[in-house]
Amino acid sequence: SSTMNMYLFVYDLMQFCGHSWIFTNMIIRFMTFGKDSLADTFHSIGLVMRLCQLLSVLEILHILIGIDKSRLLPRFLQITERLIILFVVINSQEEVQGKYVVCVLFFLWNLLDVVRYTYNMLARMGVYYLPLTWLNFSLCIPLYPLSVLAKGFAICVSLPYFESFGTYSIKLPFPFTFSIYFPYVLKMYVLVLFAGMCFIIRNLFSERMAHLGNSNIKNKRS
Repeated sequence: SSTMNMYLFVYDLMQFCGHSWIFTNMIIRFMTFGKDSLADTFHSIGLVMRLCQLLSVLEILHILIGIDKSRLLPRFLQITERLIILFVVINSQEEVQGKYVVCVLFFLWNLLDVVRYTYNMLARMGVYYLPLTWLNFSLCIPLYPLSVLAKGFAICVSLPYFESFGTYSIKLPFPFTFSIYFPYVLKMYVLVLFAGMCFIIRNLFSERMAHLGNSNIKNKRS
């Protein structure tokens, strides 16, 4: 319906504004302060980044109630990956927040999201530009694996701090013998990240073929 379409447009607009602000802020800070700005990335834009990622949970609801026709599992995996890395790994360890990998992650996430939400906003209005469509369904294929590598590296960087501080590790008192050593959980999650990457990349290729395959065939014929 037109009401739902307007709601989705407003949602995409809000996300576009948030990610555009983050992306522009990162570029301006780097051009102004150089490498010194990288270590302060989280403290400068972390709040807006967290708000945008929390807001993205609505996209799962959009798929569940049927107003978004995207596939649920790939989108669910992408959103939960970011939430775990941002809130569990980075936000909980102040020592990790100043690492360069945080800046790399934020740059990759926001570059992808600025393009994606721009495409979505125009698509809600029935406007399709072939260069933007090509960019939206092509840019994610090389950048998503890079972001997964950055996520894995962020987890590896955080492990010494989780080990020394015991954050999220649980040891139940006697008579229970059950305990959770959180660094082991993170190491297992790295395997899950790379396994999920293979599934999501295959989905990205199928989406690209679905949206660009026909236009490529037409171009070849012409």
